[in-house]
Amino acid sequence: MGSLFRSAEMTLCQLFLQSEAAYACVSELGELGLVQFRDLNPDVNVFQRKFVNEVRRCDEMERKLRYLEKEIKKDGIPMLDTGENPEAPQPREMIDLEATFEKLENELREVNQNAEALKKNFLELTELKQILRKTQVFFDEDQFSNSNQEQRESELTQHFIFFFVAGVILRERIPAFERMLWRACRGNVFLRQAEIETPLEDPSTGDQVYKSVFIIFFQGDQLKTRVKKICEGFRATLYPCPEAPADRREMAMGVMTRIEDLNTVLGQTQDHRHRVLVAAAKNIKNWFVKVRKIKAIYHTLNLFNLDVTQKCLIAECWVPVLDLENIQLALRRGTERSGSSVPPILNRMDTPEDPPTYNHTNKFTSGFQVLYDAYGIASYREMNPTPYTIITFPFLFAVMFGDLGHGSLMTVFAAWMVLKEKPLQAQKSDNEIWNIFFGGRYIILLMGLFSMYTGLIYNDAFGKSLNIFGSSWRVSNYNYNYTQSVTDIMLDPASEDYIGYPYPLGMDPVWQLSKNKIIFQNSFKMKISIILGVTHMLFGVAISFFNHTYFKNRLSIICEFIPQVIFLVALFFYMVILMFIKWTKYYATLTDTPLGPRCAPSVLISFINMVLVKDTPYEAVCETPYMYAGQGGIQMFLLLCAFVCIPWILLAKPIMIMRSRKETSQYSVTHNQLNSATENGDAEQPIHNNTSQPPAAAHGGDGHDEEPMGEIFIHQGIHTIEYVLGSVSHTASYLRLWALSLAHSQLSEVLWSMVLNKGLTVDGWTGGVALYIIFTIWASLTVSILVLMEGLSAFLHTLRLHWVEFCTKFYSGNGYAFQPFSFELILDSASQSKEE
Repeated sequence: MGSLFRSAEMTLCQLFLQSEAAYACVSELGELGLVQFRDLNPDVNVFQRKFVNEVRRCDEMERKLRYLEKEIKKDGIPMLDTGENPEAPQPREMIDLEATFEKLENELREVNQNAEALKKNFLELTELKQILRKTQVFFDEDQFSNSNQEQRESELTQHFIFFFVAGVILRERIPAFERMLWRACRGNVFLRQAEIETPLEDPSTGDQVYKSVFIIFFQGDQLKTRVKKICEGFRATLYPCPEAPADRREMAMGVMTRIEDLNTVLGQTQDHRHRVLVAAAKNIKNWFVKVRKIKAIYHTLNLFNLDVTQKCLIAECWVPVLDLENIQLALRRGTERSGSSVPPILNRMDTPEDPPTYNHTNKFTSGFQVLYDAYGIASYREMNPTPYTIITFPFLFAVMFGDLGHGSLMTVFAAWMVLKEKPLQAQKSDNEIWNIFFGGRYIILLMGLFSMYTGLIYNDAFGKSLNIFGSSWRVSNYNYNYTQSVTDIMLDPASEDYIGYPYPLGMDPVWQLSKNKIIFQNSFKMKISIILGVTHMLFGVAISFFNHTYFKNRLSIICEFIPQVIFLVALFFYMVILMFIKWTKYYATLTDTPLGPRCAPSVLISFINMVLVKDTPYEAVCETPYMYAGQGGIQMFLLLCAFVCIPWILLAKPIMIMRSRKETSQYSVTHNQLNSATENGDAEQPIHNNTSQPPAAAHGGDGHDEEPMGEIFIHQGIHTIEYVLGSVSHTASYLRLWALSLAHSQLSEVLWSMVLNKGLTVDGWTGGVALYIIFTIWASLTVSILVLMEGLSAFLHTLRLHWVEFCTKFYSGNGYAFQPFSFELILDSASQSKEE
């Protein structure tokens, strides 16, 4: 089988690279993305490896690029993303890149420092302008005081000399500042303050802050010192303010002139900064790609070993066998690029290690593969259930979600994502929920299409039925008054109302109006759930046969697969057969006969009585409790077969392993005796004839060679209990198909009858308005509850059926994923981590 049904065949290779060609060869392998390198220096510290200096240089370049990117985003400049994937630069080009980044960073830092100094100067001048303007208002108010007050003040000033300081402080600190001044100076200061209406820009943070101008009058040097310390403590900025009005006006004019000059210089500085950032924004995406590729190459080279001559690098790597030729071509291209004359050597190695698991996927199958990788990475060359899940997963989902209307909504949404795949993928959204939906777009598309199909089978669309082909039931002896008085009609296929042939596709729409609709649908969906469940589990057991055959594990086929199939078929598949016999043998029209509905035995009761070895009661008209002749004997035989399978699964395999080990140990003892006799010259003494070769094992690779027998018995006991009891519980677990389908259809009916139907019954022009509002409510509830919530519930239940009921029959999931050295994966993970 190809790698579609099993993981790709892998091999461990040893790679010899010339030191000069190693960089180019690894670069080509990174573009190819098909090689997983092993660390040959696990005990060497990261900082003691050969190419640690190159990795540090790459880290430094990446830091400079992040700084440039932050500044570009701060200015809102779009970064050009052409979608190009430049090749990894040659090692000599690193010097040019480092020089370019160093020049850009230094230039940008210098521009930022100059701009910050200019902004700080501009802020100081702006605050000084506000101080001169506000203090002028304070002094102008004093000039309009009365003459008596001026006379008293002039007398006071002859005895006392007053000083003042003016400054700017954050507006929210004014109350605390005023209280501190009053308490520290004991009320011997006079404070005036006024708010600055326009916010000012903080040059260090770029935030807009609100400030106030204040002026403090006091007397004496002691208070002056105290006031200045308080201003310093509250981080208030003090500015010189002349006492004479003429000096203040002259200073204000000078400040205005300097502000105008600063605005001009600031504009030129910002233009220069913008030009630098625009030029960097055109190439920064490509620069990031180049630097990350260089860094990844040197990280990989640190995994290699140096040979004794220090001229050759040795690597070990896992590669897919089918891609060996492509890898050889990539190595040849790398050698030609580097100009080396010594070709690389790639040798296959034998190893007892389990290779990594590598499943080839594309954009369609990758979503389904992720479902199983989340459960557990498949063991190497184990059967991959993904191809089968492409059908079974959406189908089992649709059995629970089946509705033509809701499936159509899901299909339209998924089809939009598929058709707009490339532009949506290019947006690279960081919304986690959207990324989950987009990643599973093909799963959603198939779930929607299958739900439309099962909706047709159930004849259910938004809680209503579609009469496409005409009903197979006819109305007879019903007058108008009767139909108006009766709300529900009981459908009886034994009556003349049934024409005699079924509806062509799915359920007849007349069941939507019948009183016994729930009873009929319950029976139908319950039996369908059991049939699908048993078939699904049998398919899982059948896949285990292909696993055992591929690994040549004959013991597991004999001691596990065969009894498991017999146990499942003898009990649960037999119950499925009884369902089909009941459907085909008994008819509603054959009343009061052994083939009538009264004589049709319950499948569940028959199965329970079969297991308990009890007789099923029956009426006299039925003549027999059985569905067919010889049913009692066949059921007893099947029950005995099922019971025999339990010790078969429990004991056969451990006993065979123990017997094989005993024969192997006997051969080992006899072989030692032969060697001893040969050494003593007694080779001709009689010895057993079967010592020339060890006895053939009764099984293939069972994987229990080193495990103690006690643990083997315990593990086999656990496996037996899990399978036997699990067969019962897993069969019952598939009844969730019936339960969720019933719940979904009932919720659809409730929404239709309790919400939308109310708007359809309103007459007049108000009915249009009411219908518009009620339809909006109904549509919102339909999408949010029935499509999203019910869809998520059905998805999780389907996932559980595949993980627990299906996978436990064959899937071990003990492998580890193939993680190739791939530039594409490295760049994707880097972009995702940056978005987070």
